Amino acid sequence: METLSYFLPQVWFVVLALFLFLYVMLDGFDLGVGILSLTSSDDERRGILMTSLSNIWDANETWLVLMAGGLFGAFPLAYGTILTALYIPILIMVFGFVFRGVAFEFRELSNRKFFWNFAFGAGSFLAALGQGFALGAVLKGIAVDEAGHFIGTTWDWLSVPSVLVALTLIQAYVLIGSTYLVWKTTGELQVTHYRTAKIAAWTTLMGAIFITITTPIIYESARSRLFQQPLVYIFAVIPILGVWLIWQLLQSLGRQEERAPFVWTILLFVLTFLGLGLIVFPYIIPTKITIYEAAADPSSLVIMIIFIGFLIPVMLFYNLYQYIVFRGKVTGGQYGE
Repeated sequence: METLSYFLPQVWFVVLALFLFLYVMLDGFDLGVGILSLTSSDDERRGILMTSLSNIWDANETWLVLMAGGLFGAFPLAYGTILTALYIPILIMVFGFVFRGVAFEFRELSNRKFFWNFAFGAGSFLAALGQGFALGAVLKGIAVDEAGHFIGTTWDWLSVPSVLVALTLIQAYVLIGSTYLVWKTTGELQVTHYRTAKIAAWTTLMGAIFITITTPIIYESARSRLFQQPLVYIFAVIPILGVWLIWQLLQSLGRQEERAPFVWTILLFVLTFLGLGLIVFPYIIPTKITIYEAAADPSSLVIMIIFIGFLIPVMLFYNLYQYIVFRGKVTGGQYGE
């Protein structure tokens, strides 16, 4: 039982990280396309953007629901504390999701689409903004007492670093959204998103560099983790790999390749998640409560892992099937036009 108490929380940490990564990767380009829709010059272009998402957007968000449910079951203490500490950022994100979902359905039936166009783009921006604030607050650390209960204030999540993290995350979503549209569109619209992808790559890189430099300066916990042996060598390699991936991404955009930019962007997300995971582990409430302290009873974790073991392949197959079926180009604004 003692071995299970040590091993199972690690398994669930990896499982939840996988759920979160799949959500950020899949819904990331979804939100990025929504944000880019705010810059579309006419309804036809906006219709093409929304058509590219019409068959996949709702399934992408399933991973976030699964991650929240898994957090509640595997680490109930962390679930209660994190939701209390990040109540406002999560509320911003949920409002964004509501606006997006309603706008996506209502736009199709509306004769005057301006309001629903704006609601879809603004909802995408709000959802990304809320997620960025939440990530910034987690990197900063959540104030808790010895029992792991939140003792901070309502606005602890809001700070200059969290605003910077939120803006950088929005740019990362615009980047992956642009590379997705490069893959899915043709002609002038594709050329436009080659350009937006290049701009987003540079702005994301600048934000990432600034965060990488300032985080160990501002936060003592991050500094001690980053310079801990032997992790310091891994953390030294990650930024170098990140710059190399950005270079490869820009090169592929310059050659006007269609699929390679999306692949390079996904690899950037993988690298970022690896770095974040190494910084946070073994804490589930940075930097106070570890996964071992917050974990549910081992019997509950075993039952849940059996259920999840069946569910993950089904969901992965469903997502993969969707992308295979709807893998073609979107050449007209059939959605709601």
